[in-house]
Amino acid sequence: MMRVIKAGKSKEDVSKNYQQVSKIVADAIHEIETRGDAAVREFSEKFDKWSPESFRLTDEQITEIVGKVPQNVIEDIKFAQKNIRQFAEAQLASLTNIEVENIPGVILGHKNIPVNSVGCYIPGGRYPMVASAHMSVLTAKVAGVKRVIACTPPINGEVPNATIAAMHLAGADEIYLLGGIQAMASMAIGTETIQPVDMIVGPGNAFVAEAKRQLYGRVGIDLFAGPTETLVIADDTADAEMIATDLLGQGEHGPTSPCALITTSEHLAHETLKEIERQLKVLPTADVASVSWADYGQILLVDSIEEALVEADKLAYEHVEVLTEDPDYFLENMTNYGCLFLGPETNVAYGDKVIGTNHTLPTKGAARYTGGLWVGKFIKTVTYQKVSPEASAYIGEYAARLCQLENFAGHAEQALLRVRRYAKVNN
Repeated sequence: MMRVIKAGKSKEDVSKNYQQVSKIVADAIHEIETRGDAAVREFSEKFDKWSPESFRLTDEQITEIVGKVPQNVIEDIKFAQKNIRQFAEAQLASLTNIEVENIPGVILGHKNIPVNSVGCYIPGGRYPMVASAHMSVLTAKVAGVKRVIACTPPINGEVPNATIAAMHLAGADEIYLLGGIQAMASMAIGTETIQPVDMIVGPGNAFVAEAKRQLYGRVGIDLFAGPTETLVIADDTADAEMIATDLLGQGEHGPTSPCALITTSEHLAHETLKEIERQLKVLPTADVASVSWADYGQILLVDSIEEALVEADKLAYEHVEVLTEDPDYFLENMTNYGCLFLGPETNVAYGDKVIGTNHTLPTKGAARYTGGLWVGKFIKTVTYQKVSPEASAYIGEYAARLCQLENFAGHAEQALLRVRRYAKVNN
C-alpha cells in the first residue's frame, strides 16, 4: 500500500493561482486583438522594459549578434542541433504517405503535409532557454514548415546573444525580440507588423502557457505545457545523492515545478530528504528550488516495483527517471509519461539540452493522452479518395441506404446520382 512520506500543495491551492493568471492573459489578448502593435508595445514596455523601433531583428542585426557569441558556444549549439536534427530526421522518415485499393476501383490514401507557418516561443528571464530554439525552430524546419518565426524576450533590457544565435542557426525565417503574452498573441492573431501563423509552439511560464491555451482554436498548438515536472522511480539500488541532485536540478526551473520520488525503500526515502536539505544549503539556485521542493515536492513509498508503476502512471509526469535494478521494466510497461530516462547514466538535463530527444513535453497529466513535440506535430496527415465509375455505382448503393437510415436525404441523393449515372456506363 502506498504511503505519503512528503506531500506537496493541494489541488485547491494550485487552482487559485490559475484563476488569477487566466484573467490577466484574457485581458491582454483582448487588448492586442483590438489595438495591435500599440498594445504589444505597451506590454513590452511594462513587462520587459523594451521598446525598440522594430521588434523584428534585421539580417544585419542578427549577423552582428551572432558575431558576438564566443566560438566555443557556437560549436556547443551546433553539437546539440546536430543531435536533435538527426533524431528528428529519423522520426520524419517513419512518416510515410500511403495509398491502397480498398475495393477494386476505390483508391484511398493519406498524405503528410507540413503546416505552412509556425511561431516558436523561446523563454528568457532568469534562465534563457537557448535549447528551446533547437527543439522548436529546428524541428519545424526538419518537418518542412515553410515559414518559421521565433520570439524571445530581452533579458534586463539586453539582447540574449546566444539565444538569437541558436534561433538563427536552427533556421528561423523571422526573429523577434518579444516576450510573454504579447509574443504569443502577436504570433497567433497578427498585428500591423507581424503576419499571423497557423501554429504556436514552445514552453514558457504560467502566463505563456495560459496564453497558448486561450489562443488554441484560432491556431494550432504543440501541447499544453505547464511548469516542469520530474519524477524519479527508485529502488534500493539507487543512491540519495543522485536522486536529490536530479530532483533539485529540475526544481530550479521555477517555484511551481513539481518533483517527486516513488521508491520501494523507506531508508532511501528518508536519506533523500536529508540529502535534499544538504544540497539546498549549497545550490546556487536554492532560492527557487527550495520553494519548488517545499510546495510541490513529494515522496511516495510503495511496497513493490509493480505498485511503483501504478502510481507513476497516475502521476503521468513530464520527465521520469528510472533508477532501479531493471529500468527496462518501465520502458515495457509504463504508459503515461513525456520522456523516460532509463538508468543512472542518463538524466533529464541531457534531454533538456543536448542528447537529441525533444524537451517540449506534456505536463499536468496530459501524458495520459499525448506525447511531446516532434516533427509529427508540425505535419497534417490528410486523406484523399479516387473512385472508378464502376466502383462508384457499387459503393453508391450502400452509401444511399446508410444515408437514408440516418434521414439524410441530400446525402443519399449524392450517392444515388452516381448510381444512376455510372450504372448506365457499366451497362
